[in-house]
Amino acid sequence: MIQLLAPDGTLRSDPEAPLDVTPQLCRDLLRDMVLARRFDEEAHALQRQGELGLWLMALGQEAAQVGSVRALDPADYVFPSYREQAAARCRGITPAELMAQWRGVAHSGWDPRRYRFHIYSLVLGTQALHATGYALGVRMDGSDEVVLAYFGDGASSQGDVNEALNWAAVANAPIVFFCQNNQWAISTAVGRQMGAPLHRRAVGFGLDSFHVDGNDVLAVHAVTARAAESVRRGGPPVLIEAMTYRMAGHSTSDDPRRYRSDAEVQLWRQRDPIARLERLVRERGWAGDDWFAALAAESDALAAETREACLSMPEPHVGDMFAHVLHEETALVRAQREWMDAYRKTLAP
Repeated sequence: MIQLLAPDGTLRSDPEAPLDVTPQLCRDLLRDMVLARRFDEEAHALQRQGELGLWLMALGQEAAQVGSVRALDPADYVFPSYREQAAARCRGITPAELMAQWRGVAHSGWDPRRYRFHIYSLVLGTQALHATGYALGVRMDGSDEVVLAYFGDGASSQGDVNEALNWAAVANAPIVFFCQNNQWAISTAVGRQMGAPLHRRAVGFGLDSFHVDGNDVLAVHAVTARAAESVRRGGPPVLIEAMTYRMAGHSTSDDPRRYRSDAEVQLWRQRDPIARLERLVRERGWAGDDWFAALAAESDALAAETREACLSMPEPHVGDMFAHVLHEETALVRAQREWMDAYRKTLAP
């Protein structure tokens, strides 16, 4: 497994993942992760207060997302799953846009073409096929664009993902598949999902593959940059398996204490991606107290912005559900809408 930054903050080199580790790069990646976690925590609190219908935290997976998305060119297109808010924030998607779907005011809160970041896919693994099809279109257009598709270890057990890997390899699609192996597919441990690691299975499909410490943002950044450049030059598709950990529940509807031990969670807390990069930055003198104080203030401002954005969203009208079923309203949809309107008039104001 490729690792450049150990949990204790020790920095090493690896010929498989060359990286020019500069103070600016480390500060930028650390800032991205800290802000992503603060937004995530605030959105989680809003869900617990009844302001969001559901939330899926990325707690512990910030390095996998920030390190990978920051290794891409701005024009490269990203297909997320449903908890990639750290990556989404790096693409400029706002708190309001990220929460709109979970507050129930929109099917998706952002324009994917503007951010080069597709809408969330809640059907497990479906985005891998969408991404592969899009990547084939990129190749037909003669563009040097690279496509990156995120999915989890649980999704890798779905047929859609395996079909996408095979299709991409056969067609030599310009795509990087990025598996955030966070050890748990809801309550199913990774050891009960697969008999061989995903990065080894990918080779059998005909992909290049990397196995990386997903809590090491520098290693993730280096590996993704290498993979994207290889694909951009016409090389085969690549799969990156990033070993990380979901420190929160699968969603706010999940209680992870029912299926995993506190000792396991504590072990992974010692490998926290933010803590290890902060150790490096502090020990090397690449950021002082003033920089960290400014980052804390920025985090507080982001939390306030997140709360305000959530609470200021307009309430959706129940009739809106009929407006987006089909491009043009059919007789059946019209009848259902009229029935709902008539029923609502019978209710007390």
